[in-house]
Amino acid sequence: MLLQILLAIALSVIALHALLVLAIFLQWEWFVRLYFRGLFACLYRKRVVGLENLPAEGGYLLCSNHVSWLDGSLMLWFIPRPVHFIVDASNFRGKFMFALGKVFDSIMMTSSPKSIARALKAGRDGLNHGKVIGLFPEGGISRNGQLQAFRPGMEKILKGTEAPIVPVYLDGMWGSIFSNSGGRFLWKMPQLTRRTLTLHIGKPLPTQTPVATVREKVQQLNAQAYKQIGTRQPILTRRLIRSLRGSGRGIKSADSTGAELSGKTLLVRILALRKMLRREVLDDKEINVGILLPPSVPAVAVNFAMAIDRRVGVNLNYTVSSDVMNKCIHTAGIKHVLTSRRFMEKFDFKLDAEMVYLEDIKDRVGWMDKLSGLLGGFVFPARLTEWLLGLQNVSGDDILTVIFTSGSTGTPKGVMLTYANIGHNVDAIDCVVRLRKEDSVLGVLPFFHSFGYAVTLWGVNTLSSAGVYHFNPLDAKQVGKMAEKYKATVMLGTPTFLRGYLRRIEPEQFKWLDVVVVGAEKMPIALADQFEKRFGVRPVEGYGATELSPLVSVNVPPSRSVEKFQIDCRECSVGRPVNGVAAKVISADDGEDLPVGTDGLLMISGANVMKGYMGREDLTCEAIRDGWYATGDVAKIDKEGFIHITGRVSRFSKIGGEMVPHIQVEEELAVAFCEGDDDDAIRVMVTSVPDEKKGERLIVLHLPSEKQPDELRKHLVAAGLPNIYIPSQDSFLEVAEIPLLGTGKLDLKGAQDLALELTAAVAR
Repeated sequence: MLLQILLAIALSVIALHALLVLAIFLQWEWFVRLYFRGLFACLYRKRVVGLENLPAEGGYLLCSNHVSWLDGSLMLWFIPRPVHFIVDASNFRGKFMFALGKVFDSIMMTSSPKSIARALKAGRDGLNHGKVIGLFPEGGISRNGQLQAFRPGMEKILKGTEAPIVPVYLDGMWGSIFSNSGGRFLWKMPQLTRRTLTLHIGKPLPTQTPVATVREKVQQLNAQAYKQIGTRQPILTRRLIRSLRGSGRGIKSADSTGAELSGKTLLVRILALRKMLRREVLDDKEINVGILLPPSVPAVAVNFAMAIDRRVGVNLNYTVSSDVMNKCIHTAGIKHVLTSRRFMEKFDFKLDAEMVYLEDIKDRVGWMDKLSGLLGGFVFPARLTEWLLGLQNVSGDDILTVIFTSGSTGTPKGVMLTYANIGHNVDAIDCVVRLRKEDSVLGVLPFFHSFGYAVTLWGVNTLSSAGVYHFNPLDAKQVGKMAEKYKATVMLGTPTFLRGYLRRIEPEQFKWLDVVVVGAEKMPIALADQFEKRFGVRPVEGYGATELSPLVSVNVPPSRSVEKFQIDCRECSVGRPVNGVAAKVISADDGEDLPVGTDGLLMISGANVMKGYMGREDLTCEAIRDGWYATGDVAKIDKEGFIHITGRVSRFSKIGGEMVPHIQVEEELAVAFCEGDDDDAIRVMVTSVPDEKKGERLIVLHLPSEKQPDELRKHLVAAGLPNIYIPSQDSFLEVAEIPLLGTGKLDLKGAQDLALELTAAVAR
């Protein structure tokens, strides 16, 4: 009986497919549509957001992102009216595929100019006759999930019509076997459960809308999509447990003290530590817990122990004073600070919290704690471990950590970042950099630094790579040894760190390195050239902010690039926004959106925007306007979507009513100071002090040099800078060192305070 039923089902399937083939060749559009709609309904869940934005009648141009081979077919399922897509004829070779394209009245074109002209005319005629014309303006499938540049063919189709443009974003296909996630199509494990696909439909745009503006609108729909799905994804702590359980016997986490742990062993220690801390140290109602540890295996374990215990780990900045740290402790309401005696011997902190030393409590980990860790790490199914920890009760909107801003422009603020915020950053890094199982990530950024926390802590341990940690990024000698020992392939840092590595690390120590991403400050082209010449890998720039979890954009490293298919890196830029993030530039005067290529205030929206500043709703409202975070950076976005940072609002001086950019003056002075010198250290910094006559006055802080102010002023004049940009002769002040933060950023507040002090001393 069972055999007969199975045979009947098999024959029915064969008959249905035979009928489909017949329907395609006979051009029975109604049957083919019915078939595919039924098939897609079985494979996917469908959601539509903004259906009311689709015109009910008349022609319009549908412009969508493109991440998979099925996007065009899926669009026919989502859109109520028939859509006629302009498609590449090379994808419809053979009689069957050609007939399939024709059944939907697709407009096919080849690479020949005549074919392109015919296709554009057919699209234009279709719009004038009230049809819906579909277009993938990127011109191909995105190989890394990022929205690529839109090609200008759209304008030619619309010329001579009054058809509106409808921007749409199809979410959910990235990661499927039909996308290039993981660096390949088809040949990967398919998702066994039904995917949820969501089509986000934007408001119709006028016919004359520039291509770059249409792209911007699609990018904003992308950010909207990720905001909505961010809280529905598996919580980071659940992903962490599954990652560590499945990481095998190889080293997952190591540091410069010699500690080396596999993923499962690390998980056992995390679970045991969590159980002991609950019993011996932390109160049930104690949510925020301070952590004062350098990047290391113990710091990894402590951070994850707090997270799986559903507490908020607050990594404190050990490069600031006791007063500043105590302000952070009071803001976060911290009672206990988890730290190490060995580490604290280097400091003289007097903190308003109880210090808990790991060396003192390690003997309190009893056999029951160890047994609990072994069961959760090796024996119980991952889902049972998660259930016992109560992780099913954690929401993406819950706070995962509080990271205090660097304080480069003032008092540090407590940035509340959620599980969804950091989870989005992990996914973004996975899309763009594609961390692999064989990757070893050099973790030199401290965990109080948002990039260190999001990428080298959570990213490394929830993805398949290994993390190798050292507590001091400026200790080039030890960094080189760690890179050589563990064959480090990926490194995040700042240009300041790279300068030190150029002088003190041997090329063979970095011979495995193939990804270097820098941020926090602008990277000079000369520095990138020197680093590539010495180590054979070219650094690329990324951009972010603590308030943005932190990643906003990044250039794809050459070793992970798919440049053959798409442009994904542009020097002198900080890259395109990652998936789930939208960027725009507005006027600082009236808040109006500015066109492509225009300098203005950079605004960011997406799944990465913080929950807010802890205890400062007033500052949160100032920083986030209608879902857009005001970065304080001056930038422009080019027509292909790459962001170019041109300055910072706080790094401009208003002199005689004109805005003078510090960075532009600084860059020219850096060239003058480094002439004839191979040392690429930061030698000069521009800041400002109040001036009674002109409002502000530029001050140049510089290291000892034989070059005289008059010579430097002449260099600025020769470089073509306006007179108002050129500091006076008495504005050049020699200092022993340029003020820097512990993260390698310029200390803007410290520099201004120093300038005020020195100018006051000169005046006396």
